[in-house]
Amino acid sequence: MNIQTTTGVQAPASPKSLKDTGLSIVMMRDILLKTIFRKNLEHVSDMSEAICLSLGLTQQLVEIAREQKLIEAQGTLHAGSGSEMAFQLSDAGKSRALDALSQSEYYGALPVPLSMYKEQVKRQSVRNIQITREKLLSNMGHLILPDNLLDDLGPAVSSGRSILLYGPPGNGKSAISNGIRDALGDMIYIPQCIEYAGQVVTLFDPIVHTPIAPEATEVGSSLRRTDNRYDKRYLMCERPTVMTGGELMLSMLDLNYNATSRTYQASLQLKATGGVFIVDDLGRQEEPPQALINRWIVPMEAEYDILALQSGEKFEVPFDTLVIFSTNFHPNEMFDGAALRRIFFKIKIDGPTQEEFLKVFAMVAKKKKMPLNEDALIHLLKVRYPGIDNVYANYHANFLIDQMIAVCEYEGIPNQMTPELIDRAWANMYVIDEEIKH
Repeated sequence: MNIQTTTGVQAPASPKSLKDTGLSIVMMRDILLKTIFRKNLEHVSDMSEAICLSLGLTQQLVEIAREQKLIEAQGTLHAGSGSEMAFQLSDAGKSRALDALSQSEYYGALPVPLSMYKEQVKRQSVRNIQITREKLLSNMGHLILPDNLLDDLGPAVSSGRSILLYGPPGNGKSAISNGIRDALGDMIYIPQCIEYAGQVVTLFDPIVHTPIAPEATEVGSSLRRTDNRYDKRYLMCERPTVMTGGELMLSMLDLNYNATSRTYQASLQLKATGGVFIVDDLGRQEEPPQALINRWIVPMEAEYDILALQSGEKFEVPFDTLVIFSTNFHPNEMFDGAALRRIFFKIKIDGPTQEEFLKVFAMVAKKKKMPLNEDALIHLLKVRYPGIDNVYANYHANFLIDQMIAVCEYEGIPNQMTPELIDRAWANMYVIDEEIKH
């Protein structure tokens, strides 16, 4: 039986046999031995939980290791063991565990073969999601947006293709990116690690992936938690979001190999599979924007990425990610025509009109319990904004009101808005353009 979440994503089937795991017996046995050694496990139930394999299949694996004289029964049930037999590594088992650890320190959850993970990625592709206008509105209702913006965003998000948000700073590009992420809103299955050519790549990252209790999402009240609900090597998680900014470097988009533990960590975009990869403040990284885009050209078009092991062997991994680039620079300043052509949707996020700005200002003032004052607002619009050519930005409201609140708190007076306080707040929003002599 296929277990599905309420959003309809098909769960990976629980292996019915050791062969169904897609892994070699030797690899599973060695991970079991390393896990027993590192975690000092005695009971099959604890081993089953640690390597994320069903109790029955874990028992089979233990029996194989026993036949090979690597694991031995302790012989008697002791206090606290319940009805479970206790096991321990034999001297040969300890030797084999140490030898396996010298080749790779990885232990714990059994990996999912890359070929099997690719099939699961297809079942839960971000491109399968249909975003409605209502869904976008519900996740961006706190933003004052131009009427036509959702008409542009909707098809872009539903396509699962790359999006470039550009425009002057402080107008909500990052907030819109986060709203897109929240609008995806369903769950997928993330393997704790994947296997390729005998190498284990850790994929699950608690910073990126948020596990969800399966009982809260299963269809039908008659379903109960069972050992064979779905493949325990996977975790049910919210669709992932990777957000990077000025710290992004090309090396983060490759496998991270730890030479001491001889283990691999997945690249950032592999961790974002099935979700969203947000590159905020594009143009402020050490790497040139053109170089970053060039790195993504093949993945964005071919829907696969190419990674390399330490040996130099290259292999394909799925690239099923909605990539959102956000920048304050004009795209023509950063990319050539070929790169721009490969970014599927290009959406300009302009500053608000005066009417939209006043709506934002009133909304922020209400939220921060700042009473509006007509004289102060007239002063702001008629005296201050003409000095910057009446260019409004969404961040201005938060900045100015927070400045006025800071002054009121310092002077011990109730929150209030006056022309004088507007001037004091405005003075901190811009730096005077003058030469400073050293």
